[in-house]
Amino acid sequence: MPRFFLPYLGLCALLLLPIAGFSQAHTHQAATPVEFPDIPGYLTLTTDLHQHTVFSDGSVWPDIRVMEALREGLDAISLTEHLEYQPHQADIPHPDRNRSFEIAMEEARDHELILIHGSEITRSAPMGHSNAIFITDANALLAGAPEVPFREAKNQGAFIFWNHPAWYAQSPQGNPVLSDFQKARIRDGELHGIEVINTTDYSEEALELALKEGLTILGTSDIHGLIDWDYTEKGNHRPITLVFAKARDAESLKEALFAKRTVAVYNGLWVGREEWLQPLLRASVSIKEAGYLPGSQILKIVLENQTSSDLLFENTMPYTFYSSSPVFEIPSRGTYTLQVKTLEIRDSLELQLKALGAYTAPKEHPVISWKVVVPAHPGN
Repeated sequence: MPRFFLPYLGLCALLLLPIAGFSQAHTHQAATPVEFPDIPGYLTLTTDLHQHTVFSDGSVWPDIRVMEALREGLDAISLTEHLEYQPHQADIPHPDRNRSFEIAMEEARDHELILIHGSEITRSAPMGHSNAIFITDANALLAGAPEVPFREAKNQGAFIFWNHPAWYAQSPQGNPVLSDFQKARIRDGELHGIEVINTTDYSEEALELALKEGLTILGTSDIHGLIDWDYTEKGNHRPITLVFAKARDAESLKEALFAKRTVAVYNGLWVGREEWLQPLLRASVSIKEAGYLPGSQILKIVLENQTSSDLLFENTMPYTFYSSSPVFEIPSRGTYTLQVKTLEIRDSLELQLKALGAYTAPKEHPVISWKVVVPAHPGN
């Protein structure tokens, strides 16, 4: 290499350093599949039923939402574009509010992903924002008085839920306000669910409303940008709704939503009715090993977490632990070893743990039990 090139290359390297310093820092951490076990009598479907693309106020093309869902192993998604709010209209002036769904379907039809047709009815408070999914024509929901889109969605057989009811932009205190409008929709069978988790926000008050008003509990990402940038790169999974369905198809999913068989999940936070959280948590942890430490009355129990969530528990048994805090975490897809001081040799034990990351009502955690069978050991 000629000598005069060396100073030139060194100058180029220096010039490039500031450019690299100002670039966006993205780790490109790979998405890991969300995994949850089935429960007795039902399949557990992983869903995200509130998402946006450039066809309303999102930043991606509809097929990207399909690809993201496939990377994470989701079973079903819905693209719920704002009907009345179209900020990209100057650049994407498509008058058909069904177009986002049609583009996504072109990508989804070659895969096993269930794509649900949906739209977001977007009006000011007290009407607020609501998603109608399992619709047949989004254009028919556009016009009319506030109650008209709900009536039309009901006529199309839609499942309708209240979006981000605690959103401070519409509820400055950060608490949901059940208006006369929402009460009328519930009474008329035009509002069936409520988001208790939206993006990173969990609303205890929304959970209380769900239980009081008999609404289905949901968790959604409400994603506008990229799932990678908003969740994966921060070490999180997107918020989802686990739906306990009789089969893996759209009709079974719809039936389960109307029947309120759901649990909302955001990483280690699980929110749902007791009747569904109990079997889900019980199926999520398996007893991998059990046996007494040699010459002792200390029972070693190895617990395995079958899910993509870290699970936090607290001991509620009369027996205490040896070499362990009464509060402990089983990592996602990992194990944790308990050493229980049973005071005498037992051939079985009822392991009882409070799931501190799970809520069946505001500030109420379920207590889950597993029967531990202890193999006979000649040394004890």
